[in-house]
Amino acid sequence: MTGGLNGGPGGPGGGPGAVALGGGHGLYASLSALRRVTSQLTAVVTVADDGGSSGRLRRELGVLPPGDLRMALAALCGDDEWGHTWSEVVQHRFRSEGELHGHAVGNLLIVALWEKLGDTVAGLDWLGRLLGAHGRVLPMCSVPLDIAAEVELDGEISTVRGQVACALTPGRVRAISLVPEDPPACPEAVRAVLDADWVVLGPGSWFTSVLPHLKVPELAEALHSTRARRLVTLNLAPQPGETDDFSPQQHLEVLRRHAPALEIDVVLADTGVVDDRDELEKAAAALGGRLVLADVAAADGSPRHDARRLASVLDEIFHEKR
Repeated sequence: MTGGLNGGPGGPGGGPGAVALGGGHGLYASLSALRRVTSQLTAVVTVADDGGSSGRLRRELGVLPPGDLRMALAALCGDDEWGHTWSEVVQHRFRSEGELHGHAVGNLLIVALWEKLGDTVAGLDWLGRLLGAHGRVLPMCSVPLDIAAEVELDGEISTVRGQVACALTPGRVRAISLVPEDPPACPEAVRAVLDADWVVLGPGSWFTSVLPHLKVPELAEALHSTRARRLVTLNLAPQPGETDDFSPQQHLEVLRRHAPALEIDVVLADTGVVDDRDELEKAAAALGGRLVLADVAAADGSPRHDARRLASVLDEIFHEKR
């Protein structure tokens, strides 16, 4: 099975070819918006999770952690009864006193398909077909990864290893690296980035979901050389443990430190979280981009993106109306 199932960059369908990079809830928000903008959509997902159901399956079976891949597929489900039902099914977690406790149904389905087909990408494509996913989901790497974080606490620098440990560290994360150091990129993910019209980074856990893509050599090379325009969607709130007290512009400064040659065309931020527009514009300009401010947060005041608001703004940006 090759190519996207419901359109992918370079495939049939309406809208620009878009690739969204990230993981977890941030990528879920991005995909929930992007699937309303284009039918040519590919998610490229981090594979460093070592906690919960994903961590247990990874340790027991030696597979890629499926959790962030599952969430991406759930985000691509449609708004009809079929999409809502399957999205809820794959996200459902068992509650018991036994070994199944905490496992997500979608994680087990993904791993079963991997064992049946012997092909990571084919397994995700098959599940995407079952769900009626509006796009394609790919891992960023062909092997499971660990994140190693350089952490500062009380003036001391130490290294913390593992995504869960990085997210929970009481210190401030300064930089990350991957173990293994030069992991093999998923070839289909590299091709998707090279063929895209737009590449979207963020929102999401900055050090454990967004920046890891820049540490995979072949993927980083594609991100630098692609003809696609590049957009960064900034978070609505700092990530506890990872980016406590970070301003929006500090997120961009960290991105620049990890990929100094990467040019960004557009930085999208919610109007309500920007205290210093001038400084944020300077940080965006340092990456080669322009700042777009818009109301993209949920109306209830929670720190999450509203899918329809975000979709509307992304559509305007993609069509050069904003």
